[in-house]
Amino acid sequence: MMVEVSLSTGGRNHLAFVLLLVLVVDAPVFAEEMMSRSFYIKDDMFWKDESPFQIIGGDFHYFRVLPQYWEDRLLRAKALGLNTIQTYVPWNLHEPKPGKMVFDGIADVVSFIKLCQKLDLLVMLRAGPYICGEWDLGGFPAWLLAVKPPLKLRTADPAYLKLVERWWNVLLPKVFPLLYSNGGPVIMLQIENEYGSYGNDKAYLRNLVNMATGHLRNDIILYTTDGGTRETLEKGTVPLYGVYSAVDFSTGDDPWPIFELQKKFNAPGRSPPLSSEFYTGWLTHWGEKIAKTDAEFTAASLEKILSRNGSAVLYMVHGGTNFGFYNGANTGSDELDYKPDLTSYDYDAPIKESGDIDNPKFQALQRVIKKYTAAPRSIIPSNKKRKAYGPIKMQRTMSLFDLMSMTDPLDVITSPNPISMESAGQMFGFLLYESSYIAKKSGNILRIPKVHDRAQVFVSCLSQDVDVGVLRYIGTTERWNNQPVFIPTTECTSNTSVFILVENMGRVNYGTYIFDEKGILSPVYLDGEILRGWKMIPIPFHNLNQMPHFSFEMQHTNKRSEKFELTNEVGQKEPALFAGEFTINSVEEIKDTYLSFNGWGKGVAFVNKFNIGRYWPSVGPQCNLYVPAPLLKPGRNSVVIFELESPHVDLLLESVDRENFTCGSNEYKVNQL
Repeated sequence: MMVEVSLSTGGRNHLAFVLLLVLVVDAPVFAEEMMSRSFYIKDDMFWKDESPFQIIGGDFHYFRVLPQYWEDRLLRAKALGLNTIQTYVPWNLHEPKPGKMVFDGIADVVSFIKLCQKLDLLVMLRAGPYICGEWDLGGFPAWLLAVKPPLKLRTADPAYLKLVERWWNVLLPKVFPLLYSNGGPVIMLQIENEYGSYGNDKAYLRNLVNMATGHLRNDIILYTTDGGTRETLEKGTVPLYGVYSAVDFSTGDDPWPIFELQKKFNAPGRSPPLSSEFYTGWLTHWGEKIAKTDAEFTAASLEKILSRNGSAVLYMVHGGTNFGFYNGANTGSDELDYKPDLTSYDYDAPIKESGDIDNPKFQALQRVIKKYTAAPRSIIPSNKKRKAYGPIKMQRTMSLFDLMSMTDPLDVITSPNPISMESAGQMFGFLLYESSYIAKKSGNILRIPKVHDRAQVFVSCLSQDVDVGVLRYIGTTERWNNQPVFIPTTECTSNTSVFILVENMGRVNYGTYIFDEKGILSPVYLDGEILRGWKMIPIPFHNLNQMPHFSFEMQHTNKRSEKFELTNEVGQKEPALFAGEFTINSVEEIKDTYLSFNGWGKGVAFVNKFNIGRYWPSVGPQCNLYVPAPLLKPGRNSVVIFELESPHVDLLLESVDRENFTCGSNEYKVNQL
């Protein structure tokens, strides 16, 4: 409505009257627009814009997929028939150091949410602060473990809650404009995650609810997710605060008795049946056979929910990759029964790690979903082409001794006893511990009562060997197989130096032992006596948005490494960097690929300085690491690996065009749902 007015004498009164008239006339239109953007619960149903709504969603974690592939994977989820995407927000990715917030690159959650909206997908946001998710420390920043006095994670501990509040004071204002009621796609926000499987601190949950409503008001449905048992729901829900209680349970369980139980933990009329984690597959640890679930069984289980107007979120619709050092781990009966997760997070999901959808599970789930959605069929994207670039000749460029020598002396920490990685200010990668001792003619016995997670022991006569940098491999001791290491007689003219390289293989993300510090966490004993006087030398490498500090260029190969390649001394077991290159002739030739590590031992790999993850083919089951095309470029592409044990006898890697989960021994148990 346009009105022409004059601001002559008395004009202000006339203008005020006209503006009031405009507001009165337009008020119904304005109210109607606001009413058209509402998502709420009534009559045990979800409602969107005054119409009943069935959530048919899927978990897809933006931090496990390169941003260049977000749209591609979301289009595939949409083609499956989904109308909603659920994603965790990992605190550790966004605040890698205290007070340093990161929201760009793979951490650009705002762009991811806006992309979902562009593709007409709603969003359920799992804001934590704990997320589990088979992600390092369940999404908590590892620096929380170094706070003194120790924090009580996942409790109403004021010191812990203060840090959560600082984090949410940054995150939630970014979320507020993206709420459905504000024109965005975010319909629900999850508080914590499966808390009933961990604790029973209602004050903690109420604090989180108050923090969330302080930023988001009552403009969004807050929800919890817990296992579908009375005990977990009693511990993990906060229904008196108006928080909706969702459930998860094993695929194949009869869902409807669980949904009836769910009603007891929601207010009357506020319990739409929702399986917020409908498992399409399962995770796999190193040393297990790859987890598989039957496609028709999975689809039939989903139909039991959808056919009676229940809602479900597929966990996962697309798993992606644990790039960098961010994989999580589980424990069994005690913290020594340690089970780190694979680099691949394929999860046997309908959209495979590489994005492929030409598989029985995608087709079976799509057939079921099609029956229960009126959404128009999306165009199904074709599978991404993959390319094998062939053999890659690797060259040894730096030994562990070289890496140690390059460390800035200011970064080296000294202490009477070993300290944890977190206390040393290093959250990921490797930490090298150095001490010295007097060797016995009969040899010495080294014992580390508590090491997280894997320690390789070396000795050196630095007074004699310093010019050639010799580190002699002695043995390995592991968290799950903690054995003393016998050190044979050395012929050093002075004290012998001992070096212990400890690998952080991923922090526990679920259960009682989540306070999972890394490194050497006890005194070290030599012949039954405490060995004192330690240096801690960081060898961190870096994750995702951070470039490694080390120069990986092949021309920096030192003389000792050149000699290594010429003599092919592959049996010495000293960790080292190996570098190689492959060439791509044109942009058109850039395709997804995989690096095959058959014939190598254990380590971590970088492509064009991006950390694509860990490899361990001798234990398996993962043989190949996925390399998405956006990491590649026309011309020369660099591959660098930090090999911990046994290089390939011919120093060859191979770029291949397919996944492979057949490595390791067949004696390992099958992890199957």
